[in-house]
Amino acid sequence: QVQLVESGGGLVQTGGSLSLSCTASESNFRVNIMGWYRQAPGKQRELVATITSDTITDYADSVKGRFTISRDSAKNTVYLQMNSLKPEDTAVYYCNAHRIGYTYWGQGIQVTVSS
Repeated sequence: QVQLVESGGGLVQTGGSLSLSCTASESNFRVNIMGWYRQAPGKQRELVATITSDTITDYADSVKGRFTISRDSAKNTVYLQMNSLKPEDTAVYYCNAHRIGYTYWGQGIQVTVSS
């Protein structure tokens, strides 16, 4: 069973930066799309950013210009660089990977941005 393991969350001050990573437990893991979602208390889970196997990226309007998603296929890892963080970015962030017929989720990692 493939597992997605997230790391890099924590507490940061408004305007600061954090970098998240997500690594698949399978060394030859290959999927078409990987991405990050987030869910704040009382809110629905929302898409943050995605990246395809061709490194085409897409972002939610709320994070565009501040967040950058990247992928390292050799390390089976996807990253999310988060800059200029705001309190409204506070949420549990989930790594996601998808290929035809399969969807995988990480366990979620907390990101808290203080005022």
